[in-house]
Amino acid sequence: MDLKQYITIVQDWPKPGIQFKDITTLMDNGEAYRYATDKIVEYAQKKQIDLVVGPEARGFIIGCPVAYSLGVGFAPVRKEGKLPRETIKVEYGLEYGKDVLTIHKDAIKRGQRVLITDDLLATGGTIEATIKLVEQLGGIVAGIAFLIELSYLNGRDKLGKYDILTLMEY
Repeated sequence: MDLKQYITIVQDWPKPGIQFKDITTLMDNGEAYRYATDKIVEYAQKKQIDLVVGPEARGFIIGCPVAYSLGVGFAPVRKEGKLPRETIKVEYGLEYGKDVLTIHKDAIKRGQRVLITDDLLATGGTIEATIKLVEQLGGIVAGIAFLIELSYLNGRDKLGKYDILTLMEY
């Protein structure tokens, strides 16, 4: 299936010069959403995943159906102040400033094989921060899966030692 036909390119959003890749038109098509999810599940099965982790919010949209299909749990990575129990955090750089991601301190057990999911690999900053959280808790990043990779932003370079699946590339 050509998943790109289900991605809507929105010109000049959220600011001039950006060609936003809107995944909602993939998600609202049951056949395409299932196909994309199944492809990530196939990848994850080969990695013997114990847990799926995804950063908010689109990492949830990708990761939760994958975790369900695998019969494993899902651990959310959220911005600071959004998780109700004790967390660990990592600060990471954005284009203009910094942000903080957190995960519950007990979300991952030492040695668990983790699949990280998100909708888009751009510069790699969010996933790099997510990897740090997983590894601080003793998890093993067994794979990382994205719907889309913007290869011209070289985000894969930050994630060099990890196995990465992308279903579409721009």
